Amino acid sequence: MIVTLAGNSSFELRRRLDELVSKFVAEQSELALERIEAGNMPSQDIIDAVQSLPFLAERKMVVVRDLAGNKAAAEAVEQIIDATENTTDLIFYEPATDKRTVYYKTLKQKTQLETYDELLPQELPKWLVGEAIKAGAELSIGDASHLVERVGPDQALLASELKKLIIYEPKISRQSIDLLTDQAPQGKIFDLLDAAFGGNKKRALKLYEEQRAQRVEPQAILAMLAWQLQLLALAKHAKSRNPSEIAKDTGMSSYPLTKAKSLASKIDDNELNMMVNQALDIDWRSKSTGLDLDEALKTYITTL
Repeated sequence: MIVTLAGNSSFELRRRLDELVSKFVAEQSELALERIEAGNMPSQDIIDAVQSLPFLAERKMVVVRDLAGNKAAAEAVEQIIDATENTTDLIFYEPATDKRTVYYKTLKQKTQLETYDELLPQELPKWLVGEAIKAGAELSIGDASHLVERVGPDQALLASELKKLIIYEPKISRQSIDLLTDQAPQGKIFDLLDAAFGGNKKRALKLYEEQRAQRVEPQAILAMLAWQLQLLALAKHAKSRNPSEIAKDTGMSSYPLTKAKSLASKIDDNELNMMVNQALDIDWRSKSTGLDLDEALKTYITTL
């Protein structure tokens, strides 16, 4: 077996590699596994590894990581493949390989190529539902969307949170999601804006102070506010277009755009322009004067 694991999804690549390695070690032994960080290794050393016989086992496995980053050795990839013994399973682990290169085309032609790319944010809820089913649990698509919106689009973090939720209760509910997961800072900034626009200044300031208590710096909060303002602008000027259409055109997630659309209905164009200009002014003054950014943001929030 000669396999190439490629793509930009570090989570899926690690999971697939762990699956192949675990199965092999269970059948053979840890002693029959050899891991090679190909960075600066001469191609001959890699050839020697794939040619050598298994030690106290019927087969051996060689995992070669990031051969693409070693130009000299990558040029010898065909020689490495051809030199691999029948008793050796060879895995090329390539998270960042240029598909235009001869190296990648050789792997595609002469190995079993498996590609794992990061899922788009709108694809994550369906993926979570499938993962829950595999684990014998139950998760609705609506609650899966809520989990993505609450935790964020990091697939590894979502998988970890899903595992925790399943242990707590196999039939996952929105209540258990809110109980057991922490809301991502970006989601809390949205809640902050929602409270401010609703006239609840006390809650808006409380959410701000919570972020500061968690050691989120004012510069980071300002950046998150800027991101939310961009979403509001997109939602405001999209008119009758739905969030999924906007997301497709912009490459953004449809979930925050859906929330932004409801929030955008509470403000007019002049108010939005004023908010953007004020945020820009705060950003400029924080970088060019002795402005107390913490106090400036509190004032900004109370005047929204």
